[in-house]
Amino acid sequence: MNPRLRQAGTVYRNIHVSQIARYRLPLAGFVSILHRISGAALFLVLPVIVWLLDRSLSSEVTFAEFARAFSSGVGFFPGWLVKFWVWEVVGAWLGHFFAGLRHLWMDVTHSVSAPQGKVSAQLTLFVSGGIWLLIGAKLAGLY
Repeated sequence: MNPRLRQAGTVYRNIHVSQIARYRLPLAGFVSILHRISGAALFLVLPVIVWLLDRSLSSEVTFAEFARAFSSGVGFFPGWLVKFWVWEVVGAWLGHFFAGLRHLWMDVTHSVSAPQGKVSAQLTLFVSGGIWLLIGAKLAGLY
């Protein structure tokens, strides 16, 4: 082991896959991992989103078909499942957007510390989660 690491009191070890469940990841690390997952998910679903946007903007008839999909469904997918899918995509986008703003802010200000990382992660989860719940309530017809 490197003597400098021993003097500092910090020991860096590789984590085996079997230890992941017991590893206590800080909230900032959790938000960072969610940022990567949501980015990958949005990348995979991006062609569908672009196609839906193109079709919905092409004419009033196709827009009405998409609006009707929320109530009666599409094919064998019921309307509630269509709303749920849209809600999940919006949630991934919101989480990715606010976590991206968090990362940009940390890069620009060069202020990265454990307390600041925890507070910014909490703020990211609170803001994106709050907006996501409001959109879910709107899709469910609560207001």
